[in-house]
Amino acid sequence: MNMTREPYKLIPESFTAIPSLERDEATIEWVAEFGELDALGVVVTTDGEVPAVLGLDREALARAGFTAAAGTTLLLPAASGSTLLVAVGGGASGGLDAARLRNAVAVLLRATARHARIGLDLPAVAGMDASSLGQALTEGALLGRYRFDVLQSKPKNVPLALLQLRAPGISMAAAAGGLATGRVTARAANIARDLCNAPPSHLTAADLGAIAMDLGSRFGFVVEEFDKQQLIDLGCGGLLGVNAGSAQEPRMLKLTFMPDGESTGHLGMVGKGIMYDSGGVSLKPSDPMHLLMKMDMGGAAAVLATFTALRELGASAKVTGFLMCTDNMPSGSAYKLGDVLTARNGTTIEVKNTDAEGRLVMCDALTLAVEEGADAIVDIATLTGASLMALGQLTAALFGNDQLLVDRLRDAAARTDEQVWQLPLEPQYRKQLDSDIADISNLGGKYAGATTAALFLAEFAGDTPWAHLDIAGTMQSDTDDVWRSKGATGFGTRTLIELARSFTPVRAASAAASAQPSAE
Repeated sequence: MNMTREPYKLIPESFTAIPSLERDEATIEWVAEFGELDALGVVVTTDGEVPAVLGLDREALARAGFTAAAGTTLLLPAASGSTLLVAVGGGASGGLDAARLRNAVAVLLRATARHARIGLDLPAVAGMDASSLGQALTEGALLGRYRFDVLQSKPKNVPLALLQLRAPGISMAAAAGGLATGRVTARAANIARDLCNAPPSHLTAADLGAIAMDLGSRFGFVVEEFDKQQLIDLGCGGLLGVNAGSAQEPRMLKLTFMPDGESTGHLGMVGKGIMYDSGGVSLKPSDPMHLLMKMDMGGAAAVLATFTALRELGASAKVTGFLMCTDNMPSGSAYKLGDVLTARNGTTIEVKNTDAEGRLVMCDALTLAVEEGADAIVDIATLTGASLMALGQLTAALFGNDQLLVDRLRDAAARTDEQVWQLPLEPQYRKQLDSDIADISNLGGKYAGATTAALFLAEFAGDTPWAHLDIAGTMQSDTDDVWRSKGATGFGTRTLIELARSFTPVRAASAAASAQPSAE
């Protein structure tokens, strides 16, 4: 990595804001016998026999405080002194699945952060899909070992050099494909993390445009960058209004992925890219949440990172992404409460709170995605504190106007262990967005803030199948928690990848289902 740094902008504009791409990749492999290792993790369940390699029985482990509960570890120096042994809790054997094993390898890699060559000895996994297991284990390892330490003079984390995996009854050939997939999905999530963790002075909207261009050339997708004048020409009044108080120019980034063969459909993605959110004139209080507002571009980061995985994983549909990027700052030129903005589709919007800015930048993108003729649109945004209050930091709020699309997103999230929960798009709350002087206002009432924000966005999706992920709570973790490393989580990236890999139009699927003969 180029460590030459300007005094103020410590990360040069040479894409070193993506340190995950600058590091050597670890070797991850299935083995029949372990090689020379620094540490060996052994999964122990709460029932059944304790693996003999640990040299301790269950009673001895209990005396040391180890119950084998999922997510726990106990470090045990080996008798030979050459290899550190780590008991890794797997919970009850009956509940041992790919998600739990993803967590197990994550906590192992974190417990052995000072070691480079790690092994993991798994219990019998007969009947478990080998490819899914390999993907989950690779994701757990690479996500669990992640640290954003590019700005530290002396990083404490030792890069992972080798991970060896052993499991009785596994087809190593079948599982190897899962390792390759897991590398791609974990790399994408870590790219999103790097972007969100980067300080706001290091990553402006224009910087993100340059980074997107580089990623597009590396990973096989097209990037079109729209500057302020082009946004004026397009009539993107929402994005331009939010940008009015900033010293930095806005950017809209249009990403296009075309599959190698005939496209199976066209999926649109929209990402909120508020590079730093002060709240504008409706200034946020100076509390810890304000510090996290460098991550208010987490939706844009997730969409951009998703595109880095599509070609390598053989995605079959055309995917078009729109990233709406600016910071939201107070100044003499900032937009004000009472202003009326005109969106791309001509809708007039009364500004009742400048801190409800995410929906303003996204409404233009939703209009453009509809104009592109997308079969379905998914947007992702760190949108409302209401979703955080309702669902906490582990679960994202999910809304949509098409239940089949919502169900597909829920299924994709379940496969990646990124928790989502559908909330109602209750139409009776729509009147809270009424304006006396414009077509709509950008803020609802005191209650149901996540729903009224989603209802605002739904206006611009129109009749196109659309789903909305509010990741305000899940964008970051206060602590290391299984695969979620402290800081930015990259949440939503792997779910979007899973959805996009085999996307087909939801209406075509719905029509096909309704055309099936009745069982009666």
